[in-house]
Amino acid sequence: MATINLVEELQKPVPFSGPDMPDDELLRACVHCGMCLPSCPTYRETGDEASSPRGRLWMMSAVADGKLSLLDPDFDEQMYQCLNCRACEAVCPSGVQYGPLVEASRAQLEQHRPRPWWQQLLRQSVMSWPFDDVRRMRTGARGLRLYQQSGLSRLLQRTGVLKLMRLENLERMLPPIEESPLAPGKDTWVPKAKLANAHVFNGCVMSSVFPDVNRATGRVLAHNGYATDVPVGQGCCGAIYSHTGMLDDARVLARKNIEAFERAGDGAIVVNAAGCGSALKEYDHLLKDDPRYADRAKAFTARVLDVNELLDQQPLIPPTHAINARVTLQEPCHLVHAQRISAQPRSLLRQVPGLELVEMQESSLCCGSAGIYNITRPKMADALGDRKARNAMATGAEAVVTSNPGCQMQLRTSLIRNGSEQPVEHIVSILDEAYGGRTATGWAIDHQ
Repeated sequence: MATINLVEELQKPVPFSGPDMPDDELLRACVHCGMCLPSCPTYRETGDEASSPRGRLWMMSAVADGKLSLLDPDFDEQMYQCLNCRACEAVCPSGVQYGPLVEASRAQLEQHRPRPWWQQLLRQSVMSWPFDDVRRMRTGARGLRLYQQSGLSRLLQRTGVLKLMRLENLERMLPPIEESPLAPGKDTWVPKAKLANAHVFNGCVMSSVFPDVNRATGRVLAHNGYATDVPVGQGCCGAIYSHTGMLDDARVLARKNIEAFERAGDGAIVVNAAGCGSALKEYDHLLKDDPRYADRAKAFTARVLDVNELLDQQPLIPPTHAINARVTLQEPCHLVHAQRISAQPRSLLRQVPGLELVEMQESSLCCGSAGIYNITRPKMADALGDRKARNAMATGAEAVVTSNPGCQMQLRTSLIRNGSEQPVEHIVSILDEAYGGRTATGWAIDHQ
């Protein structure tokens, strides 16, 4: 009898427990209407109900009610197959906050699911080492810059070594790294006529792989009246941790950034990476139970503005250089769905003389980047990337414009794989060119 009772006990579903459980009130908001299904990229690819927001929310509710085990392999698969693109939130008539629910579910999996030692080592090396201290990532970027400029990159491509090592896609993602990272506390841009203060969120990938975009951001803001600097002490936004269920690690980075921008003084916190902006705007939710930081997080999030959002608050100072080209816009998920910023990039592009904006089909459908999703789940990521590339190519545009580094790298790879030479540009780079780029005047100080 004792043996039978023990077996029955072991077979009971493992429920949510401990910190960071999915909020029951948020979970019960879903009425399972199915309005989210057509907007979900994984459902669009698979046609499987389980691969939809409605299916995943049903599974979360089943775990919460003790009908499904937290450790069920199907639950694990669906929580991580999700791109967390938030497209379902934008169309949900009930206002379900899906993002916090899937992140909490992943946090539960990380707490209760034992990982083999090699996975733990991989997560520490791929995630914690570069993201805990952005100086490490910037050191790596300097190595990549040397690798590109030395000719070694071209040599390995020509000889087929990268293809043999299955690193061809990873190589294609990397843009040419031609500038050094910004120097926090030193790089400043002072406008001729000051409107307000602005503080650039430097980020980790943006500051390391796309430092040219961060500099362009400073110049464009200065042209539009913002005295701009790069505060000391800031780090990674923590999105990479939030999206993988490592919420305590995300909180460490959030506190660090809050302190850094408090020291910087008043003014908007300007973000040019959609994924970072979404994460920063949710610090109030991430730290809601922290008595020391809850109110400070609310004050912080109230200051965060995406660069598209800030620049579109009033008409642009008229750009001085025409760009006679046709472009198409790819909307990053965490810009259009999480932050609901869609009209602003279009408005800004239409103010550039000579520029023609051509809309692509499914511009807001996920490209498959999703943080490190294109590394951990390349098959689904490639399918979505190819879909996006074909839509971009069908426009006949000379370039694709976006507002997120992950999207920029994913689109670059997908376009090359599909035989297209369309470049992928950040919207700030387009605006910067319209003001004359690095050679233009319009600010007093620009430390390079």
